Formats: sequence, structure tokens, C-alpha cells
Amino acid sequence: MTQTRRTFLKTSAAVVGGTAMFGLTAGRAAAETTMTGVSYLPPSYKALAYGSAGFVERLDASDAVKVDYYDSGKLLKADEQLPALRSGTIDFMFHTSSYITRSIPILGITGLPGVVEELYENPDRLKKGSPLFNLINEELAKEDLYMVSMMGNILQPEYIWSTKAAPVRSIADLSGKKVRVVSFEATKVIEGFGGAAVRIPSSELYLALQRNTVDAAVANISTIIGRSLQEQIDFVYKLPMTAYGIGLYTTTRGWETMGEAEKAAFTEAADWFDENGAAYSNNTIYPDEYWPMVEAENVEIIEPSKEDLQTLTDAAADVRAKWVSEVGEDVGARAIALALGKAE
Repeated sequence: MTQTRRTFLKTSAAVVGGTAMFGLTAGRAAAETTMTGVSYLPPSYKALAYGSAGFVERLDASDAVKVDYYDSGKLLKADEQLPALRSGTIDFMFHTSSYITRSIPILGITGLPGVVEELYENPDRLKKGSPLFNLINEELAKEDLYMVSMMGNILQPEYIWSTKAAPVRSIADLSGKKVRVVSFEATKVIEGFGGAAVRIPSSELYLALQRNTVDAAVANISTIIGRSLQEQIDFVYKLPMTAYGIGLYTTTRGWETMGEAEKAAFTEAADWFDENGAAYSNNTIYPDEYWPMVEAENVEIIEPSKEDLQTLTDAAADVRAKWVSEVGEDVGARAIALALGKAE
């Protein structure tokens, strides 16, 4: 893999102008099509990288496709991926839904408080071909985007992790606390509970907790272990604030014009990703590896009270209403009903 990020960005416009989608030149007769894919997630995020790495391995092993894959943001930073996909300078990308819900509002269904716990516990509701999956793709198609898979489900919800100096054992404890949050959905809820939402990259979170720049963090356990944050954390309040999945995306145009052999190879690899991506993380890596690592650091694990769960549901109503207004009443109401198992 000789291409650098700098040369890629410099030449991408020329590539789009002179090359058809998925690496095919006008007169190409090669046996394999080269597809360029990206992710900003590093391999150290074992649970997050498991599914994407498995997809790439299977696609690259096919006779139809050669994969040119860059993880860890080596080729494109997180915020550069979506524009690059839309412009055709890459062929597919993996992206966490929470990072791009402002650009693609329909993906907010994967992070709505009061919805995510139900969605997480019922993985069939987001698998390939499900009514919710198809509804999301109907909305994405309006922007020439196609979600090939959302790894079969969202990942375990993000909880509230706090330090010894500023423990969070209940919603009441959030008042006055500085809380690291990524998603828009969780930000609004934290602010409604009297906390100050702070956006800090995960790469800077260890020092932020160590230096008391923030008192707590809303995070998935993958972030905790991937950044060794359990060394700075003393409490986890398992209130399901938000969640996310890792989607595999291409463009609608690219998907529809893909050759039969390439599409068959892509589909086969994506089927594996859909079946194993979230399931292996949620059912194996988290309970067998990650939570024992948290417990080994003597982090106190606190289950939420029924009262706090109801308070979260009530507080999340405004967030859900705002999201519905963004995606449209009919689409939003149907998406929530499907996520909650109240529609088919």
C-alpha cells in the first residue's frame, strides 16, 4: 500500500474525473476490481474493529475484488470520510452513526435516549432487510447514500463513567458536572439534567479525566478499554444515555452500477458483517473481556433506579420530538415505532 494520505487527497479530484466507480477504467479488462475503503477507528478498538476487519478480509479474499483499505484515519480523518464517499474518491466507508447524525439525521434513530435500550435488546430490528433498515435506506437514497449494513445492531449503550473526585451515582449527581459527550442526542439530555456537555476527542479523554478537565464521560465500553480509561474511572452509572452502530456505506449510484461479481462478493462479506459485527462485540468481547477488565480496576458498577430510567424517558421526549421534526413526522414516528417493536 504505497499511496499516502497527502497524495490521495491531492489526486482524488483527478481520479474521480478519469475513473469510473470502484476503480474501473474505461477499457479495463482486469480480473479484479480495486475498491478503496476507509475507517477512522484504530485496531486497538478491538470490539469496534472486529466487524470491519472481518468484512475487508472476506471481500479481499474474493476473486472479484482487491481491497485498498485504510483504518485509523490514515487516509482520511473522520470528518473527511463522508465528503470523500459522496465525491467518489473512496468506494466504501465504515462510520459510527453518532458521529454523522447531524449530517444524516435519519441515523439519529440509533442514538435516541429512551429508544436505544429497546433497540439494543432486539437486534433483529436493525438487521439487513428489516423494516427499520429499509426505512433508513429509503431516506439515505435521497442523498445518494446506501447503508449496506449497520453491523446487525447497535452496540451496547453508552453509560456515564465518572471519577472518584466527582462520582455520578444518579441523575441528580449530574448537576454541575462537566461531562464529555459526543452525540447531539446525549448532549441535550445531559444539559437538561444540569450538566455541562463538553466535546473532547477520545484521544484526549484520558488526560482530561486525570486532570479533572471533565468529571465524567458518556461513553461506550469500547472507548473506555480502547483508551485505558478504566485507570482513571471509579464509577459507572449504567443509565443508557445513547448508543451507536458502525455502518458500512457506499453510494446508491456506486451500488447500482457495481458489476455482478463485485456485488456478489460485497454482499457476501456484508452478510458476514451483519451477522457477526455487533453480535460478537455485544455477546462475547464485552461480557467476557471488557467488563472483567473494568471490574479488575475496582470500578463500582451502579445499576440505574426505576425512577431514573423513567426520568430519562421523560427527558428524552423533547430530544425525540426535535429529531422527528428534522426527519419528518411520518418517517420519524414510524422509525421510533419500528425501533420499539410497535410497528411492522
